Amino acid sequence: MSENRLETAAAATRYQKEWFAETAQRARDGQPIALVNADAPHEVLRAMGIPYVVNQWWASIISAKRLGPASLEHLAALGLPDFSQQYDAIPLGAQDLPGDQRAWGGLPDPDFVIAERSGDVTQKIFELWGQREGTEAFLLSRTGADPVPSNWWEKVSHDWEEVFGADRLDLLQAEIEDLVTWLSERTGRTLDRDRLAQIMDLGNQQVEWNRRTRDLIATARPTPVLVNDTMPAVMVPQWHRGTQWAVDAARALHDEVARRIEEQVAVCADEKRRLMWVGRGLWSDLDMYRRFHEEFGAVFVWSMYLAIAADGYPRYGDDPVRALAARFVGFTDQLYVPPLSAEWYVKEALAHGVDGVVHLVADDTPGAGFISEALEAEGIPVLEIRANNADSRSSGNARIPERIEEFLRERVPARA
Repeated sequence: MSENRLETAAAATRYQKEWFAETAQRARDGQPIALVNADAPHEVLRAMGIPYVVNQWWASIISAKRLGPASLEHLAALGLPDFSQQYDAIPLGAQDLPGDQRAWGGLPDPDFVIAERSGDVTQKIFELWGQREGTEAFLLSRTGADPVPSNWWEKVSHDWEEVFGADRLDLLQAEIEDLVTWLSERTGRTLDRDRLAQIMDLGNQQVEWNRRTRDLIATARPTPVLVNDTMPAVMVPQWHRGTQWAVDAARALHDEVARRIEEQVAVCADEKRRLMWVGRGLWSDLDMYRRFHEEFGAVFVWSMYLAIAADGYPRYGDDPVRALAARFVGFTDQLYVPPLSAEWYVKEALAHGVDGVVHLVADDTPGAGFISEALEAEGIPVLEIRANNADSRSSGNARIPERIEEFLRERVPARA
């Protein structure tokens, strides 16, 4: 088993830490900063020159630093729930912790918070952000999925009107325009639509490299990379989507993976079981993904981060605002809402030749049962674990490593 980590993962982490320090300092010096959910149209902020921190990324850092419990305990002390959608809530709980309990020196109070109304809890979390002194909230609508054609991943790059429907796109496009006006009134900045078009083009270039990388890993036997390496190597550039740095980082990841395949690098030399991790990354314990190599020859070959980066983000069109609306209007559908989600996970499982699936189910992930049923119908055993990925209390109570060991012994036979 090779212990070599991806150079691109380490480089991305270094870059993000330096970027965060510089961004936080500029915010402390008085420049505006935004906190945005992963499902918000980030590209507008980039085009308007407003730095932003992604809520889920910040939660992952807090969790990785083992500060998630303290953040949630602070929420509970304020009379707020600490047991629901912790991934969204942890940054709010961390905001007023003492300095020695603030990851990377802490996040300066944002001027703006932006999210989609993806549920009552998320809406309330961001409303609470908006009640903090100096912070305003802008919430976008969450619309329901229309009946959609099969194989959405083959159509969504160009034919997104067919996949999502004009009504949904009209609404989100109008709300993005409202967001632009709202930000302009508060910052004096305007949206350069040519700049936005360039940002969308760079984002599409990044997707194309991610797709090549995903396809390389899908066909590689044995797998040449650890999923806990591809997660940061993919997701840090994702939060810089629309920059040349992000395109270059995606290309560097591809080239490093290709080189590893050519050199026959194996993260688990005696690979006997190929596993798929469905759900958000276990940020409080990323080393967990490597624990099953020696005893079981079991290696995680798939997580949603690279796969959705390959299939979920590409949008080509002449109107950059409408193309941006198309990028985000059905983002949750692609990951969680059947039949889009279930068909996609089956496609990915078959392409990667997985022998078993570990499905981490959070309290805000609709349609989880349909995903598991679809995979089981293809003869792929599924272990469902109900826990929150960013709350180490929840994941600890779920006994995740022990349950995976039981699953491997009882339901996932070794390959001959």
